[in-house]
Amino acid sequence: MAGKKQFDVDAAVDAAMIQFWRDGYADTSVDDLSRATGLNRSSIYSSLGAKDTLFLRCLERYAARYGERYDAALSCAASDPVAAVRAFFDVTLDRIADPGLPDGCLIAQSAMAIPVLSPSIAAHARQALGSQRLRLRTALKAGRLTDEDAETFAVHAAAVNQSLAVMSRAGASPAQLRAVVGVTLDALAQALRASRT
Repeated sequence: MAGKKQFDVDAAVDAAMIQFWRDGYADTSVDDLSRATGLNRSSIYSSLGAKDTLFLRCLERYAARYGERYDAALSCAASDPVAAVRAFFDVTLDRIADPGLPDGCLIAQSAMAIPVLSPSIAAHARQALGSQRLRLRTALKAGRLTDEDAETFAVHAAAVNQSLAVMSRAGASPAQLRAVVGVTLDALAQALRASRT
């Protein structure tokens, strides 16, 4: 249409996602989003929605993008659950090590911001955290852990995964983060040995 500026919606949502990821929901203004996306305020509202709507889109995109990677990592859980969980953590550690991405995790940040989020976005943040636990639980059950042990390790691994993001934001080194993962993998390997005796 003549007179209308064309732009790549996916690129704009990605830029907004990085902005929210870097500064968090509460500390990101519409002006910040305008600078990040290169769009004026009216274009943001008319094409991407209000701040809450755009944040929800960003949170969904983030959860889908990394969810697919986590699912692929856990795909070998039936034959080697420890390797699968290691690969799961590697997705997070690779994301943390990527210099083109902000430190931390958009979902972890969102969970910490639940008191200032709208009820629908807070529910979506909780759902994203829950999805991580469920995908781990399913993988660990495929690895022949009992229901109880699969749930316990899924909760633990999901918590460790989120703590890696928080620790990275606080300046923990890659070696420190890998050491945290190592403790979890050792405990999982021990539980698997015990369940097979």
